[in-house]
Amino acid sequence: MSWFERNTHHWDDWPLADLVAAKASTRVSLVVPARNEAATVGDVVTRVRAALVDTVSLLDEIVVIDSDSTDDTYAVATDAGAVVHRSAEIRPDLGSVPGKGEAMWKSLFVTGGDVLVFMDADLHDWDTHFVPGLLGPLLTRPDVALVKGFYERPLVTGDEVAAYEGGRVTELVARPLIALDFPELSGLVQPLAGEWAVRRSLFERLHVPTGYAVELAALVDTAELTGVDAIAQVDLGRRAHRHQALRDLGAMATQIVAAAELRRGSRDPLDHHDVVLRQYHPVDGGIAPVDRVVPVGERPPAAGFTS
Repeated sequence: MSWFERNTHHWDDWPLADLVAAKASTRVSLVVPARNEAATVGDVVTRVRAALVDTVSLLDEIVVIDSDSTDDTYAVATDAGAVVHRSAEIRPDLGSVPGKGEAMWKSLFVTGGDVLVFMDADLHDWDTHFVPGLLGPLLTRPDVALVKGFYERPLVTGDEVAAYEGGRVTELVARPLIALDFPELSGLVQPLAGEWAVRRSLFERLHVPTGYAVELAALVDTAELTGVDAIAQVDLGRRAHRHQALRDLGAMATQIVAAAELRRGSRDPLDHHDVVLRQYHPVDGGIAPVDRVVPVGERPPAAGFTS
């Protein structure tokens, strides 16, 4: 039986009541890293709290990590019932840098869960079954340490919806890198999915890129530490979110490549300098270079700071 056959599940493989029973004394934290997501974070928190805290006791806490937002993300998430922390104010002795991975790493210092479930804050066209779906393998299989979600990712352009055409960085960057350097991970449908869950005992042992590459790095490092059979994936159905501009995807791709280079030994692990990405923008009927600074640093395992 292949890895895909052994470790691929569907979100409704576990009745909710069975998961609550399997949870027993395990503490579960939902972590929502958010940056300028006032328009959507309240809906994420409100719906999950109603379904999985107030109705059944599957989650012990919902924590939003506000990553340097300049909008009302903090207030909206607080009003919706989440515990909200500003990333820069968590362990200020360790400094602070912007980025999704930084927010997720910092969450280890302000959550109490034995299992952490991560969900993006910019979700559209989703449902609360995402959370129990991700928890299914972790609560019922002691051999599983990390669970990735996957789903239909439509590309929405105006009134046109192209099923499975979203996830452009996955198809153009992450999947080719996996094929070339980490083929043991080729069974993962969406390696960059922002919805995933992990045992604290594993996550606190991982090096964590401070930016967008946290998902790929977690997979590669987990396979190295525990073997690929400690990873499972769950079909969550459909998920949509706003699409990034092409040049923003270029910065994300740079972070993915930098994390991969570090893990295949072609970049010094102590070299955390920013990368200058030169892009070209239309200006006055022509084009002009614009240099974009892309941070590619990583945080060391949090276990070294929590003892």
